[in-house]
Amino acid sequence: MTTKVMAFGEALIDFLSNGATQAGELESFTKFPGGAPANVAVAVARLGGNSHFIGQVGDDAFGHFLKDSLNEYGVNTASMLMTKEAKTALAFVSLDETGERSFEFYRNPSADMLFRESDFDAAWFTGSQGVFHTCSNTLTDANITKATLAGIEMARAAGWIVSIDVNLRTNLWPNEQLDTQRIIDWMKSGDVIKASLEELAVLAEKPFELIDQMLADGVSLFVLTDGAESIRFYTSAHGETTVLTPKVEVKDTTAAGDAFVGGLLYKLAEQGGERAALASLSQAELIDVVRFAAACGADSVTKLGAYPSLPSIEEANAQLERF
Repeated sequence: MTTKVMAFGEALIDFLSNGATQAGELESFTKFPGGAPANVAVAVARLGGNSHFIGQVGDDAFGHFLKDSLNEYGVNTASMLMTKEAKTALAFVSLDETGERSFEFYRNPSADMLFRESDFDAAWFTGSQGVFHTCSNTLTDANITKATLAGIEMARAAGWIVSIDVNLRTNLWPNEQLDTQRIIDWMKSGDVIKASLEELAVLAEKPFELIDQMLADGVSLFVLTDGAESIRFYTSAHGETTVLTPKVEVKDTTAAGDAFVGGLLYKLAEQGGERAALASLSQAELIDVVRFAAACGADSVTKLGAYPSLPSIEEANAQLERF
C-alpha cells in the first residue's frame, strides 16, 4: 500500500454561480462537492494516491451526497463522521469575468465544526509513513482548534509529515476577525507550509521575516504562491528557489490551490512520507515536487467546479510537459 495521505477538515457544498453579471440576467447556482481539505483528498486520489478524508458532515442529504462523491472519486471515507447535531456546511461561490471567486458561507455552526479531539482514533496513524494535512478553516473556534492540534500531535508522534495550508477565509471567522497568533502558532507545528503572498501580508507586516521564523522553528519546506506568478519555496538548506508556472486559459480558480496542494502532497508521499526524510530532500528533488504541484494547479483552472476540475496523473503529466 502506498503512503497514506490524510486530509482533515471541512467537506461542504459549493454552489457555483453561472457567472451572470449583467443587469437583468438571472444568477443561478449549481451544486458541487467541495471544501478545501476534501478537495485536497480528491486531488490526491485522482492522481492515484492512497487518500483518506477525516471530518464530519451532517446526517442530511448534502452530507450523504458529499460522502458518496468522495467515495466515487476514490477517497477512503472510513474515518468520515456524520451527525444529526448540525447541518452540512454550504458555500455560494460567485465568479468575476476573469474566473476569480468570492465566497458566501453558511457554517455557523455546521457539522464539521463539531468534530472534537476525542473523535480522533490513534489507529488512523499506524506506521511511520504518512502525511496529515490541515488548513486554517479548522481554527475558527476554540474546540475545533483543539481537535486540529490533537490530530497534528498524533501525526507527529507517528513520525508523519504534517502539512499546513494557510488558506485564509476571513468570512469564516467570528466578526471576520482572524486570530493571527492562533494561526501562526498552528503554522509552527507543520513540516510543510503552503501560503500565498497575500495571506502572509495579512498575518505579518514583514512576510518574509515570518518565513524565516518558520524555518528557524523547524519547518522543512515553505511554499509561497502568488497567483499566476512564479512560485517560490524556502528551506533552511537551500534558501529561496523560484519555479515558473505554466500559462493556461483560466475558466475557474475554485480548486486551483487545492489541486496544487494535492499534487504537492502526492509527490511528498511518493518520497516516503517520513518527516526525517523530508528535511534531506535535495533542491533538485524539491523543484520536481513543486513543478508537479504547479502543473496540477494550472490544469485545474482550465475546467469548472472543484472535484471535476482536479487532474488525473495523465493530465498532470501532460500539463507538466507544456512548461
